[in-house]
Amino acid sequence: MSPELAVEEAARQRQTRPVCRGVTVLLLAVVLGLAATACSGGGHGSSSATSRTGAASAGSVPTLGVAGAFGPDGVGFGSVRPTEISLGGDPTGTLARISWQSWGGSRATGTSTYVAPDQTVAQGSQQTATVVAYDLGTCNGGRAYQQVTWYFPQHGQTTADNGGTPVGACTGP
Repeated sequence: MSPELAVEEAARQRQTRPVCRGVTVLLLAVVLGLAATACSGGGHGSSSATSRTGAASAGSVPTLGVAGAFGPDGVGFGSVRPTEISLGGDPTGTLARISWQSWGGSRATGTSTYVAPDQTVAQGSQQTATVVAYDLGTCNGGRAYQQVTWYFPQHGQTTADNGGTPVGACTGP
């Protein structure tokens, strides 16, 4: 090969390499981005109170209703295993430090503290309450428990006579 041809060939290779490197870097970024999205679940099943609007899949983890069901002050709705549920009003509508023993089946059951039955918030005592999320279905296209209630088994209560009304976790008040 003549020296002129060798110089031309070397110049052509130098011009091609940056393009190949750029394409390689771009492909690597796309693959890593897709892998990160797949590993993180794309945000689904997070503990934030955002509602999902996509189609529900039979294998997805249900939320407690949808975010915003009780307005901007409602807490726990739209979340998976919320540690607090608040209807957004006074303390009689707040369950704190919820510990879920089950989640994902036809009913989710947990325990929390709540003002004991027939007591005012100011003078009442906090007692252990059983929390039950049920009526598994869909809310805004996402798999969710559509109802939640709580009761005091130590006072002889059951879910049927909890002294309150089941709460619509998808529709709010």
